[in-house]
Amino acid sequence: MAMLVLPDVIARTWGDRARPADGSPPVDDSFWPAATARGRLRKPGFLFMAEAYWDLEWTLQQQGFDYTYDKRFYDRLHAQDARAVRGHLLADPEYQRRSARFLENHDEPRAAAVFPPAVHQAAAVLTFLVPGLRFVHEGQRSGRRLRTSNHLRRRAPEPVDQELKSYYVRLLACMRRPEVRDGDWRLLDAEPAWDRNPTWDRFIAFSWEDAGRRLLVAVNYGPTQGQCYVRLPYRDLDRDSVVLRDLTNPTLTYERDGGDLARRGLYVDLPAWGYHLFEVTVRG
Repeated sequence: MAMLVLPDVIARTWGDRARPADGSPPVDDSFWPAATARGRLRKPGFLFMAEAYWDLEWTLQQQGFDYTYDKRFYDRLHAQDARAVRGHLLADPEYQRRSARFLENHDEPRAAAVFPPAVHQAAAVLTFLVPGLRFVHEGQRSGRRLRTSNHLRRRAPEPVDQELKSYYVRLLACMRRPEVRDGDWRLLDAEPAWDRNPTWDRFIAFSWEDAGRRLLVAVNYGPTQGQCYVRLPYRDLDRDSVVLRDLTNPTLTYERDGGDLARRGLYVDLPAWGYHLFEVTVRG
C-alpha cells in the first residue's frame, strides 16, 4: 500500500492534523524518493514494486518505483469491457513498461473462480502479452479456485485443471519469445469487417517485433462471434505472401497475399473470447 505515505494522501486522510502547529502550509516531505534512492545506493540493481491503487501508480513511478500494480487493468478485464481495456493500452509506453500486470494475487479472488474458462484464457493473453512486468500468482496455472489467507501455513487440496495447465504451458512459451521480452510493441487498429457490424469494437490487437521476429496477437474480448480487419504495421507486406503460424496450434498455418494485407489489413473472425497468436513470416 505504498501510496498511503504520499503527502497528499496523508493530508486528505488526516486533514488539519497534518498541518504544522504554527499554521504554516505542510512541507512536501515525500518519503519514497529518498527511500528508493538510498535503497539503491546500498544495493545497486534492487527493484522496487509498489502495491498501488487510487490512480496513483504514475506518481509512485515518478517517486522511484520500478513497477507498480496495475489494478485498473485487472478491473477492466474483470468487467469484460473491451473498449476500456483497449483505452488503457493507449497509456504512455514508459508507464506501461513499468506496470505489473496480473489476473490474481494474494488480495484478489482466484482467477479460475471469477473468470469463466474462455474469458480466463482471453484475459490471460492480454495480461501477459502486453508490455509490463508479468505477475503470475502461485497456483494460478493449475487452476486453484480457493483463496487462502496469507496467515495460514496450510490450504485445502484441489485438483489440477489439466486443460488450464496445458494452456498456460503454451502461453508461457509465447511469453519467453525474444520479441516479447526485448522487442517493440504496438497497439493495432481494428476496423469494421462490413457496414453495420459492431463486433469490431471488441477486438484488441497488437504486435511484437524484434530482429526479424514477429508476433501478432488478436483477441475478441466479447461474448459473441466477432469479425474485423486488423491493420498490420509491417512495411514489407507488398512482397509475395505472408505466412501466419498459429502458436496455440502449430498444425494451423495460413498464407495470405501480402499486397492484400497491406491494402485492407488482416481479416479476423473469432468466436466469443477467441484469440490468435500468430508468428508472422513475410516471403518475397
